[in-house]
Amino acid sequence: MTEAVAITPPPPSDIQPENTYVIRPNFQNKFRAVIVKEAIHNIVMENLDGKSYNGEEVMDWTRAISEQIKVKLRDLGYIRYKFVVQVVIGEQRGEGVKMGCRCFWDSDTDNYAQDIFMNVSVI
Repeated sequence: MTEAVAITPPPPSDIQPENTYVIRPNFQNKFRAVIVKEAIHNIVMENLDGKSYNGEEVMDWTRAISEQIKVKLRDLGYIRYKFVVQVVIGEQRGEGVKMGCRCFWDSDTDNYAQDIFMNVSVI
């Protein structure tokens, strides 16, 4: 024979669940391109200032710089953002370089920051 067990619901609480599905950042957490550009510039200068182009070391330089930029972006406190960090290092031989990128964009929340570094042998 089986026993019937009565289940009573817990008493109602005053705690309201917080909405975790947020697709736009608060105004305080908006991406500040000027601050990020300055951070990128500082990282690039620390890593490349005074260096000469070396094809064997460029891959390590790009990895290190991109990782440092990603860490800095996290440290700046941008919550619920996805970052794309692209670092391109080439040899300075007086030739021009043009790059392009296309993506879906929300002009209210999406933004970008960039920095260009050049010295005698690195671009």
